[in-house]
Amino acid sequence: MQSPLNLTRFRPRLLDALADYDRERFFRDLGAGATVGIVALPLAMAFAIASGLKPEAGIWTAIIAGFLISLLGGSAVQIGGPAGAFIVIVYGIVERYGVANLLIATACAGVLLFAAGLFGLGRLVRFVPLSIVVGFTNGIAVLILLSQLKDLLGLSVGKMPADAFSQLHAMALQIGTFNPYAFALGVACLAGLVLWRRLPRMDIPLLQTRAAQMGMRVPGPIVALVTLTLLSWGFALPVETIGTRFGGIPEGVPDFALPDFSWETVKQLVTPTLTIALLGAIESLLCARVADQLSGQPRHDPNQELMAQGIANIVTPFFGGMPATGTIARTVTNIRSGGSSPIAGIVHAVTLMVVVLLAAPLARHVPLAVLAGILVFVGLNMGEWREFTPGQLRHFSRHYRLLMLGTFFLTVVFDLTVAVQVGIVLACALFIRRMSGLFSVELETLQPPVLTYRIYGALFFGAAAKLDEAVNAAERSPRGMTVVLDATHLIYLDATGIDALRQLHRAVLARDGVLRIESLQPQPREVIERSGFAEELAAGRPHTAEG
Repeated sequence: MQSPLNLTRFRPRLLDALADYDRERFFRDLGAGATVGIVALPLAMAFAIASGLKPEAGIWTAIIAGFLISLLGGSAVQIGGPAGAFIVIVYGIVERYGVANLLIATACAGVLLFAAGLFGLGRLVRFVPLSIVVGFTNGIAVLILLSQLKDLLGLSVGKMPADAFSQLHAMALQIGTFNPYAFALGVACLAGLVLWRRLPRMDIPLLQTRAAQMGMRVPGPIVALVTLTLLSWGFALPVETIGTRFGGIPEGVPDFALPDFSWETVKQLVTPTLTIALLGAIESLLCARVADQLSGQPRHDPNQELMAQGIANIVTPFFGGMPATGTIARTVTNIRSGGSSPIAGIVHAVTLMVVVLLAAPLARHVPLAVLAGILVFVGLNMGEWREFTPGQLRHFSRHYRLLMLGTFFLTVVFDLTVAVQVGIVLACALFIRRMSGLFSVELETLQPPVLTYRIYGALFFGAAAKLDEAVNAAERSPRGMTVVLDATHLIYLDATGIDALRQLHRAVLARDGVLRIESLQPQPREVIERSGFAEELAAGRPHTAEG
């Protein structure tokens, strides 16, 4: 429902969910929210550390943004917070602009997201071709895997560069500092996560007991984090931990602080701001679509979701947070755990806050190699690797392959901003080429004094040149010829198409002929009338600057 100013009505999905809410749903949401809150803890810390930030930046983003997105969002089950897709982007912004400017860029991106939802642009995200989404998703997954090699191998690299090739070069120079204990912890974490996911499908009698079934409900990342942290602490393994790198996690709520805003700074941050806003919109709405399919809940409101994402990204920087968006892994966990309303997302944020406030001193013992193993697992599951196999690629058109592979390589070699910009421009160019190929002008009858053409498709700037053949024929035709355009199959007409028709009209008038356009569809008819071309045809005169 739109306001008189065509602004989207602000109505969180929570209001609809509470209309028929009951006790049974509350307890399901309570269990699901508690489960997701526990899952979010290691992921939030890992995402922040991989992004070049302190672990508490990810934790409080998950708490504050997760709460606001569930409270105000347009999806019944989506969980918001820091996401793996932002790792590469945030790390690059921190390296180039610093943490303070990351906070400003995040807040500005929040303003853009809110404005996009307010003006009803949420559905435009669906126009981003799937090939581009798959390409940059796989590219980000590769970059996540590369970024975790340092901690996975336990290398002593002072400061990691932002781009992939420089990272590989820096790690190669320090390969002599390889730490076998860190590597063993990381590999054990990765192997444990893979095994934990497969346990419910294994036909082993011991796993069919009630106790085993209850145990397997504990999220894999939590099992890996707790067991391997205890192992590392118990044997005093010489590995880097959260405590040795960051000094631990503050136990209290972060202070509210205003970033140092200035117009000059904001102007310098246009590119990172647009990147955060674009990626946040794409990630959140794609995640919400997946949630709709899995949950069976009413379809999400994309504009309301963007407004909630915007508010969350405006608020979290004031508490030292990082960019937030919809998160697929935590959303799927919420759905599979029984979550059916935004209450589950709110419980997830409260659960995470309670856990952090009570267990913050223990987090200092968590090995970074274990968090790297969790992120490697996330990266491997994030990529749609099957799309890149030769067998699957053969099923795609050349345009699809070009967009997908091009976006992937640009993401890895340059960055996501370049990849998406080039990808969308290339997609538009290929679309224009394809649409222009569908337009045709066919000579139907040539029975003097009548020359009849039938036109098909869309007469727009990419196809207007195809009308030149009719113009040339009109210029060579006998005097007094009537040229008829059968527009039954003309589905679209733009200003360039009108100009091409005017050229044909002038050529016909130059030979004392008449141009008639018959059987117009509604859109071409409206354009012809609005441009004044209908009056020119009726008056039998060409268009002039005066009229």
